[in-house]
Amino acid sequence: MSSIGKIVKISGPLVVAEGMRDANMFDIVRVSSQHLIGEIIEMHGDRASVQVYEETAGLGTGEEVVSVGEPMSVELGPGLISSIFDGIQRPLDDIKKLSGSNLKRGIDVPALKRDKLWSFTPSVKKGDRLSGGDVIGTVPETDIVLHKIMVPNGISGTVRSISSGEFHIDDTVCVLETDKGEKELTLMQKWPVRQGRPYKKKLSPDKPLITGQRVVDCLFPIAKGGVAAIPGPFGSGKTVTQHQLAKWAEADIIVYIGCGERGNEMTDVLNEFPNLIDPKTGKSLMERTVLIANTSDMPVAAREASVYTGITIAEYFRDMGYSVALMADSTSRWAEALREMSGRLEEMPGEEGYPAYLGSRLAQFYERAGRVISTGNEDREGSLSVIGAVSPPGGDISEPVSQATLRIVKVFWGLDSNLAYQRHFPAINWLTSYSLYTDMLADWYKKNVSPDWMELRARFMELLHEESELKEIVKLVGMDALSAGDRLKMETARSIREDFLHQLAFHEIDTYTSLKKQLYMIRLILEFHDKAMDAAEKGADIEELSGLSVREKIGRFKYTPENQIDSEYEKLRREIAAETSSTVREGAV
Repeated sequence: MSSIGKIVKISGPLVVAEGMRDANMFDIVRVSSQHLIGEIIEMHGDRASVQVYEETAGLGTGEEVVSVGEPMSVELGPGLISSIFDGIQRPLDDIKKLSGSNLKRGIDVPALKRDKLWSFTPSVKKGDRLSGGDVIGTVPETDIVLHKIMVPNGISGTVRSISSGEFHIDDTVCVLETDKGEKELTLMQKWPVRQGRPYKKKLSPDKPLITGQRVVDCLFPIAKGGVAAIPGPFGSGKTVTQHQLAKWAEADIIVYIGCGERGNEMTDVLNEFPNLIDPKTGKSLMERTVLIANTSDMPVAAREASVYTGITIAEYFRDMGYSVALMADSTSRWAEALREMSGRLEEMPGEEGYPAYLGSRLAQFYERAGRVISTGNEDREGSLSVIGAVSPPGGDISEPVSQATLRIVKVFWGLDSNLAYQRHFPAINWLTSYSLYTDMLADWYKKNVSPDWMELRARFMELLHEESELKEIVKLVGMDALSAGDRLKMETARSIREDFLHQLAFHEIDTYTSLKKQLYMIRLILEFHDKAMDAAEKGADIEELSGLSVREKIGRFKYTPENQIDSEYEKLRREIAAETSSTVREGAV
């Protein structure tokens, strides 16, 4: 039911209208004769507070506010993949054709193209009994993604007719006979963004999301359907880390949300992604990607909506049975939008001016992640992994957004400005980061990679922590005060840092490392450590052991192509044994 009111107050993106008694919370409204898009976020009697997703300059009191009678929703159907939307799912490429490079206020363009024909192949027949979530047919959306057309949730019935051929997204392809009469199904459905899509069952996060990034996969893994945060100061590599995860993570679909990011960074993403080759298929990465661009100069209210738009689209592909990875860059800008709107609503501020409900809003967002069994008669398993960047002011993670996020997520990849200044990338600090999924994923790693994977990982972590303690001793009394064993530990830890954890995002081979290659790298470093320890106990010189030529070859192993790692690994093992044993003979003489 629509409602028409009049503007009585304007405060930036916040508009207050009277006469809106028949409207509901979260209804979409059209403001003034310019038809600016807004959403009701507060109701007092017949007064509605509306956050407007467009610039409000020039609005005056007395102008009309019209409720459309439905909450903010996204269009879900063929055409999502490879599209670039703004925060409220307006297609930026279509808008550019209509209004040029600058967004015009009040422009109304459908999210999905109405004039494009899609080839629909039905997978059900007349007389079949269907319920919400069941697949009625497929559309080849790109060369990579097969789009599954599903019965909208909340609808069930018997197939009365089903068609095949080429259709527009709003053409009827199936008619269901329901308890309430006939229901026509099209290739498209709509879903309110602030409401999570239902599922049949949530599964345990016991499968890893393999990323090809060594510090992540080995030390701080994320599960499929897991949630992770990447906090870090300016220049520490949050965006590049998320780009790497988007390119290389073992996900079928990528949803990338540029939430309040700098325009030039978003431009890099928009220019770079279409040119990136998907390593799994050899096609453009955009053929399995949805981009949502809401830069820092766009209206602040739309920034708040962009994360909900993105995660609803991600849930839709999850329901098809795909593994989806969502990157939100950054949730701090989203929280700043919440703070600004809260201030304009004159709500009681919480810590540092953020609204008191900051933690619950963050939880509502991250809790929509998970590995689930979708609704419907067929058990389809899909997963939605959420990776959110956090940009704490001055790099101080004790601020409210970082702390509220850490209470929710299970993986913390803490970026360190000191590592970034040393050109160590990814600048994830191995002493402060953690993953609470490690124990849950242990069985998978033991079964699919190596039975001793967890023991090798534990040794790596132990050496890195011991190095940190030994560095304090070295600062006080110098390296010469250390025993031979401790000096070797320092050398091995340096090898772990420089040869294993340091990874070049822009190197053709080093940008991605398979789990098998990671295992070989770990074993080579620890094998050298063990054999050097034995040699040192038998009288070998520490300086000579540290300077062996095989150490440099171990460091260069990460640049070995995947098809050559087996032979190179065996060759290096022989060289490690030969060179370390030679130091013992010379020492004995």
